[in-house]
Amino acid sequence: MELNLPFPRRTSAHRASARTHNLDWLQSHGMLTGDEAIELYSHWDIPDLAARSFPDLDADELGLATDLFSFYFLFDDQFDSELGLRPADVVKACAPLVDIVHGDHKNGPESPITSSFADLWRRSSEGMSSRWRARAASNWEWYFSAHPSEAMGRLRAAEDAMHVPDRSSYLMLRRGADGTETVLDMIERFAAEVPPAAFHSPQLRLMRQLAADAPAFSNDVYSYDKEAPRGDVYNLVVILQHQRQCGRAEASAAVLAEAQWMIDQYLQLAVEIPELCDRLELSRHERQAVERYADGLAAWMGGYFDWEARTARYQPQGSPPVDQPGHLEPLLTARETRSPNSSK
Repeated sequence: MELNLPFPRRTSAHRASARTHNLDWLQSHGMLTGDEAIELYSHWDIPDLAARSFPDLDADELGLATDLFSFYFLFDDQFDSELGLRPADVVKACAPLVDIVHGDHKNGPESPITSSFADLWRRSSEGMSSRWRARAASNWEWYFSAHPSEAMGRLRAAEDAMHVPDRSSYLMLRRGADGTETVLDMIERFAAEVPPAAFHSPQLRLMRQLAADAPAFSNDVYSYDKEAPRGDVYNLVVILQHQRQCGRAEASAAVLAEAQWMIDQYLQLAVEIPELCDRLELSRHERQAVERYADGLAAWMGGYFDWEARTARYQPQGSPPVDQPGHLEPLLTARETRSPNSSK
């Protein structure tokens, strides 16, 4: 089954410059070291994801978006190793990152992860309102704090093959661990902050949830070969196979059907945006912020779906064998000598 994606397709003209900037930034923070790591990472084509998801950004902002996306994937891959089976150690790895967004990070030895994320948070939150910063910090905390629970799920599956979470548990954890809420915060960061009455309206809250869930569901289909063999049970295809006692093809079709329903629901809700703005008597500036935010949600979905179908990240050439998790140098280990250029 292929998704019907009636979203406008546009790509930023700054993709090439974002690619150059991103490699420089990653290497300056020690996130990529060695030709093997760079070659593997290049197959993912993260600048293409950013260029498709944020087609209207200038060169500097597209560089920030690309750095952000690269951080998610490289950070997530740290838990493909044995570390991903040790929940308490995952807590220790994520705690400094939670501290960074709340301004509580103490000076000390930096790892590539803490260094790069501190730079991302500074660049992302600079000039934003206290309301946006508080919400974004909460969403980042949710993202980092979901990883220990994922580790517990992997550990339980390793101990008991019959341990598979139910749908409610899956959704609760997946919505934190996939980090999409922080991506949606950046849509507002790159466009304009949405007035609270509109942001928290049922229409926009539902649109936001659908824009987060539909890509996550689709990703479970594409990432199955990467996740299932290593015991990741927080994958909806895995869960449906267990619940329905069916094969992968049937479970995958069911997951994609749900993603398509979400896309259709999003489009129906988007039609209500003008009336919402009228009834709230929003100013011209506020209305434009709401419209740009809704357009940004649609661009994010369309861009992600297009990239996901093209990237090699979920193909054999873009992912190491499951029995060789150490494909990238560990990035959570503190290093004594490092000189990151945070202005890149």
